Amino acid sequence: MPLRLLIAGALICAAPTAIAQQRQLDAHEHGAGTLDLARSGNILEFELRAPGADIVGFEHAATSEEDKMAVAAAIEMLSKPETILALSDAAGCEPQEATAILVAMSDEHEDEAGMLEHDEHDEHDDHEEAAAGHTEFHAHAIYTCSNPEALDRIDLPYFGHFPNARELEVQAVSDKGGFGAEVVRDQPVLQLDGKL
Repeated sequence: MPLRLLIAGALICAAPTAIAQQRQLDAHEHGAGTLDLARSGNILEFELRAPGADIVGFEHAATSEEDKMAVAAAIEMLSKPETILALSDAAGCEPQEATAILVAMSDEHEDEAGMLEHDEHDEHDDHEEAAAGHTEFHAHAIYTCSNPEALDRIDLPYFGHFPNARELEVQAVSDKGGFGAEVVRDQPVLQLDGKL
């Protein structure tokens, strides 16, 4: 949760255009995911959120064996941070923690960030409702970097692994401030220019 708090703080301080971009992201759009980045000292953290259609080609609940296998393979792939980001060797960043999950979403139960937290024991956990809604993949990783100032760009091999993904809206924050950017399939590189 520290990443979300850090990014929320940066968005409050960021230019109104960055806030407007974030509001646009709340609408679910196939082909468009979000990537939040935060750096504090030698720690770099990211969170990716992408529609199920971008990752596995569908958003319905996985009921067939084929769909279940596709979801399992996607979660395994997204659990490897190098599938999503490629960081410069000079920065000396090593992943310390990485997770990926599939989240069921419904229009009625989305929270303000557009995400539904899944709790197996929640009385509102209605599988029929989730099947009628959307699914979204979330991937999260934390790196420790020996030379974080050497992070001048981030390549996104994500687009090569997931052909339905077209763009990522990026929100980034560090002690240097915050910024937003859009990275597209045809140019899968986030230029940092000393901003992170």
